[in-house]
Amino acid sequence: MGFLSNRVERSEIKAGDHIYTYRAVFAYSHHGIYVGGNKVVHFTHFRSDDGETSWNINTPSESYDEMTKIPLSCSKYPDCGFRQPKSGVVLSCLDCFLRDGALYAFEYAVNPTVFIAKVRGGTCTTATSDDPDTVIHRAMYLLQTGFGNYDVFQNNCEDFALYCKTGILTVDKLGIGRSGQASSVIGAPLAALLSSPLKLLIPSPVGIATVTAGMYCMSRYATDIGVRTDVVKVAVEDLAVNLSWMDGLKEAFDNNEASSSNDNKVKKSS
Repeated sequence: MGFLSNRVERSEIKAGDHIYTYRAVFAYSHHGIYVGGNKVVHFTHFRSDDGETSWNINTPSESYDEMTKIPLSCSKYPDCGFRQPKSGVVLSCLDCFLRDGALYAFEYAVNPTVFIAKVRGGTCTTATSDDPDTVIHRAMYLLQTGFGNYDVFQNNCEDFALYCKTGILTVDKLGIGRSGQASSVIGAPLAALLSSPLKLLIPSPVGIATVTAGMYCMSRYATDIGVRTDVVKVAVEDLAVNLSWMDGLKEAFDNNEASSSNDNKVKKSS
């Protein structure tokens, strides 16, 4: 992978890799976990027989219908398109996942300088990946149990892949999830808004653009799961089958914080 692009050849990916491809002329990317055997486990919204969709009701569905065009099955692989009822986690062959798009590999454990230099979100993280066997186990387990309702900002395909790779979930349900794409969407207008008063101090358009770009990159970095403090590591077996697992994250996070605080007190007293 080069500095400017994470594009790879099929021969370069291995089981347990987090891969993605672009949709709608690079408007957004779709992410999944390559589990070997030319198969990918990924997360989409689903449409049930009664027309109900799994995405957040406030999400404009017409912007994301592109994802549902992944074939339910294909002639080459009988299990392509497998998913449990009312679950957005699906197993697809690599061809159906890519849909003639290019293949990209998501990077982990990048240093902050590289992360900030990546202008587009959803391509890398400073967080460290777990071993491939653990990653594949999470993906295949969630293929059977589901991953909750699809939400563009809090629980999307990139969030799913990031969880499979790291086991990390965010605690704050009112904020954004782990997705770098979501932080980019929010960070761009926020950076423009924060930099607008500087027009009085920096008359040069180039100077304003530089400051805005810097604020945008820093806002992306601040929401990366490798540096956030509102995250907790959760075993995939602890994500309840009834999909109510989000309710227990705050309690788990508070318990971890309390345990860390007690450990620090013991160290200071000894």
